[in-house]
Amino acid sequence: MEIITAVEAMKAQVAAWKAAGLTVGLVPTMGALHAGHESLMDAARAACDKVVASVFVNPIQFGPDEDFDAYPRDIERDAAIAAAHGVDAVFHPSVEEMYGPAHNTYVVMETLTDALCGASRPGHFRGVCTVVTKLFNIVQPDRAFFGQKDAQQLAIIKRMVADLNMNVRVVGCPIVREEDGLAKSSRNAYLSADEREAALVLSRAIRAGEEAVAAGERDAAAVKALMGGIIEAEPLARIDYVEVVDGATMQPTDRIGETALAAMAVYIGTTRLIDNFLYEEGE
Repeated sequence: MEIITAVEAMKAQVAAWKAAGLTVGLVPTMGALHAGHESLMDAARAACDKVVASVFVNPIQFGPDEDFDAYPRDIERDAAIAAAHGVDAVFHPSVEEMYGPAHNTYVVMETLTDALCGASRPGHFRGVCTVVTKLFNIVQPDRAFFGQKDAQQLAIIKRMVADLNMNVRVVGCPIVREEDGLAKSSRNAYLSADEREAALVLSRAIRAGEEAVAAGERDAAAVKALMGGIIEAEPLARIDYVEVVDGATMQPTDRIGETALAAMAVYIGTTRLIDNFLYEEGE
């Protein structure tokens, strides 16, 4: 497995694969790889001839008071994990390689980015859409693999690909959880022992919401109140948002219809964690 740091070198490698008639899968990451990322790499390995995992902590999706500088970085560890899961190349550019000094072009989406994380993290999805577009242009993947844990991001990227007629299939993969239910996240490493225990309140709230909807509850406010009440009972937790939105538009809804996303962002101490469940009628 090769670690590629230059855009032109990555393009050349992909061009050689494509000339040989091979399909290419891309797993975009910010590193600090865990079992959730591993599941994406395994899915890509099963579906594609060649697999690229990008490891790039994207500065333009972080707000001024967020954890860009503190975000965990260990390329040797990440490369070893990628190699163990059959990745053919890790694309690991510098910030300067991805964003030159005159960089002034961004990809902006409306509506889907207004709610949930988009409301509490202004500019975040401008950064996500821009870097994903750049990665798609550089790697030219046939398929790109994203986790359902970042459900709003997944919906936004699917819409961006459709709206801009990008020649890539976006594949969503299920949330991977710890044995006790906590969704796998690179930010889990920030939690103290007490905070790690407190963080289980997220998955408890998600499970309660799922069970309520499965039992026939269709009032979005009731589901939000149920999940929010569970979170509020944990002293170390502070709610950023708990919302139920339409699964297609990411806009708040009063009634749970054919498709809906129940999503939350919660601070445990100073660490912001997210979790969600997707309801699809008939599933």
